Amino acid sequence: MSIDGTISIHINGEHRRIRDGLTLAQLASELGFVPEKVAVERNLEVVPRSTLAQVKVEDGDELEIVHFVGGGDHPVAGGGDDVTALDDDSWTVADKRFRSRLIVGTGKYKSFEQNAAAVAASGAEIVTVAVRRVNVSDPKAPMLTDYIDPKKITYLPNTAGCFTGEDAIRTLRLAREAGGWELVKLEVLGEARTLYPDMVETLRATEVLAKEGFKPMVYCVDDPIAAKRLEDAGAVAIMPLGAPIGSGLGIQNRVTIRLIVEGTKLPVLVDAGVGTASEATVAMELGCTGVLMNTAIAEAKDPVLMAAAMKAGVEAGRMAYRAGRMGKRMYADPSSPLAGLI
Repeated sequence: MSIDGTISIHINGEHRRIRDGLTLAQLASELGFVPEKVAVERNLEVVPRSTLAQVKVEDGDELEIVHFVGGGDHPVAGGGDDVTALDDDSWTVADKRFRSRLIVGTGKYKSFEQNAAAVAASGAEIVTVAVRRVNVSDPKAPMLTDYIDPKKITYLPNTAGCFTGEDAIRTLRLAREAGGWELVKLEVLGEARTLYPDMVETLRATEVLAKEGFKPMVYCVDDPIAAKRLEDAGAVAIMPLGAPIGSGLGIQNRVTIRLIVEGTKLPVLVDAGVGTASEATVAMELGCTGVLMNTAIAEAKDPVLMAAAMKAGVEAGRMAYRAGRMGKRMYADPSSPLAGLI
């Protein structure tokens, strides 16, 4: 402590001097944040939110203060008169039941308002959210929890941007402290150019998170063997890429996606690569449980209209899969009877 009664700390990588004797809750309040809406890591250890008012900041502390970023809003699931043919075709992950088979992200939108309209049009009941540092220079900047009520729509905290298993694990520990979420999306990238998953780090992180009580839905390569190993490691859902993240190329290998669906008891959701509604339909016709997307909607010329199209595409593909397509034939087969032909 200095003679002026202050101590030196680092908050989210920034050096600051603060009054000595502050608790973490008091520090958050002085920075302009509501302690109940943030999570704090102190010297690489997550501090339980219930103790923020008791834990004092000490000289030399390294603090990370995070919250959820993104955008969007959604009405209460199941509310209103919007009844579809799929109401009786719900699916379950980690003992949570959902009707919508479309999961959407909350990044890349022009505004929170546009994001909100797109999420509503999609009918999604789950949105992915990134865990990011709070802006200590502008504590009044909007927070995702100000726009989306976690009691009305399921948050799926993800580890987008993490390139090591350790970084992903740290991120999700903070996410759980920030909002109590155990159902999470694990994503460990191998390189920045392709954003392909690093499966060695992904498997290691899956095992650690599962042992700590997390329910990880895991982004992975479209490999049925890797999918089986993730299931054995404790994943609650397998999320193979259809094509590189944000590419919009559509599903590049239908065979491996189908093999993953056939080889696991877990939900399988295509994650990444879908660019338009027909490609979402293909994923569902292969027997996938659902589809996760962000860029395809956010970067469309009309994101709200594309969100509605994606909803229709997912529902059409699911109904076609349940109906069972006709067999393929090498030659023509008349659809009109020949008996009684004039």
